[in-house]
Order: sequence, then C-alpha cells, then structure tokens
Amino acid sequence: MPNPSRWISRTGPMLLAGFVIAALTPDRADANNERVPIHSYRDVEALFDKLGYTPEKWQAGVREVPRLFVTHMPERWREKNAEDVTVLGRERLFFRLMAPLVLRANELIAADRQRAAELKEAAFSREPVPPADAAWLKQTAARYGILSAPGEKLTGNKLDNLLMRIDTVPPSLALAQAAEESGWGTARFADLGNALFGQWTWRDGKGGEKDTEPKARRAGRGDHRIAEFETPLDSVMDYMQTLNTHPAYADLRAKRAELRDGGQLVSGWALADTLATHSERGRQYVRSLHTIMRVNKLDVADVAYLADGAPVYLIPEGAGAE
Repeated sequence: MPNPSRWISRTGPMLLAGFVIAALTPDRADANNERVPIHSYRDVEALFDKLGYTPEKWQAGVREVPRLFVTHMPERWREKNAEDVTVLGRERLFFRLMAPLVLRANELIAADRQRAAELKEAAFSREPVPPADAAWLKQTAARYGILSAPGEKLTGNKLDNLLMRIDTVPPSLALAQAAEESGWGTARFADLGNALFGQWTWRDGKGGEKDTEPKARRAGRGDHRIAEFETPLDSVMDYMQTLNTHPAYADLRAKRAELRDGGQLVSGWALADTLATHSERGRQYVRSLHTIMRVNKLDVADVAYLADGAPVYLIPEGAGAE
C-alpha cells in the first residue's frame, strides 16, 4: 500500500526501450504470439496512436482505454538517455500505461462485489446457496478481514461490512498515488519489484508479506525491504486490497460508502481528503495528490472503462509471455 509518510523524488525520465508487444488471444499458444519490438518512446506513441489511445481523443471525451498491460517494470525504465521525452510526455506515458492496470484491477474487484451482493441477497431471501458459492463467500470474507476464524459465522452485519470493503478504487486516486509514490515509475521500488506504490515487506521481500502501517507506527520495529510483485498488476491489486482492508483506511471506506449510498460519483478527489491523518505530511500529502489530479485532469479517469477484445501485453525483452 502507498505509505503516505514517504516522498519519492522524481529520479529521471522513463524509457521503454527493450520492450516487445505480444497480442495474446485464447486460441494462440504463447510460442506463436506475435512479438513486436519497441525501442523508443516514439515507438510507444506509435502503438498508442494505432490503438486510438491518444491525448486528443481523451480530450474529445473518449473514455475507452485499451487492454494494454505492462507485464514487468524493466531496469531500463530508469535510464536517463531518453532525451526526446519531455516531462509532459513521460507523465502522459506513465498515466496511459498505468490506467489499464488500474481499470483491470477494478474490473476484477467489481466482479467479486457483484457476486457477493447476489449471494447476500439470496441468503437474505432464504434461497438455497450452492456449497461452492457459500465456500467462496466465506473465503472472500476471510481475505477481506471480515472473518478471523474458520468456524466463524457470516452474519448479516458481516455481509454488509464485506460489501463496504469489496469495492473499487477511483482511478484518479490510484493514478495520483502511483505517480506520487513511485516518482512516475522511476523509483527503485518500481524498478526492483514492480512495487508501484512504494510497498514494503518485513520478511523475504515477496509481495503479499508487507507492512502497510504509517511510518510513525513502524518506528523501532526492525528492518524492512522492498516488496516484490510478479507483475505491476499484482502491485495494483495489493494496493487496492490494502485500502479495502487495513484499519488505517476505514475513513476512506466510510466516505466511499457514503458517496455510493447517496448516488454520487465516488471520486478520487473526495477520497484523497481522508488520507491526511495517515501521513506525516498531513494536508500537504493531500494537496500533492490534488495537484497531480488537477494538473493532469485525472478526474475524468473516474468514468473511464476498458475496451472489449483481447489484451495486448508489453513484455520486457527476454521475458516470456504470461
């Protein structure tokens, strides 16, 4: 999860040299996937143009985002020889690469939320719930911290609490925090472990075994390491899981539920306001997020959606298709 107490400086421009594109479809084996090298920032822009994923279309009101997924953050990401990449260009590039990951993570969460809501309705209507669905619901409740013991009963109140936790994160907030915490993708957290939100671990450096407490609460608790994730999408999912489960973000979840119940848009701007008390920087941290949102006009990302069709993957050279 992003640790609001840390400030990650912008350490240099991004470079996507060393990527290949693989278009993966269910009826094609990995060995046969088309792999197209990307050697420069201009190649990435050409790919975006081909997919119709351009600032011009975004400004014209097109909110459809292609299923274009980065599978790793390669070491070359931090190289400083991308002389043709302006600050504006690399920031736009960062957001356009992050947006599909954020939307995909939300898509997966939304599917779980819908299933849980349907099962809750069935339970309240005293309809029979298939054993497989009942088991999934209990496993999901445990994963979201609603159940703490195997034999614990999933009551109506706990189902309500579960639906407060299984919920999406506004893309504008996720994009702003990713930019803030990873230095627009240039920080060593992103480079070494696909940790796009500055996640830490206290154990063996693997994603999922991490500390998510603010720095003040970590004082004197020993050494910590960079969390490692298999893919950037795993990092995004971990970030959202933390917002949805950690006690420190109860205010965020309450605000989100209040907006949703009131029929209002759940905006990243509104949820960012709940983060002030969980950062040593306080309101300054919230102002930083709001500035990123305002300058980059991220508010409209909260109504963006993924396009239909097969995904396209950006894979570092030497890595296999997943």
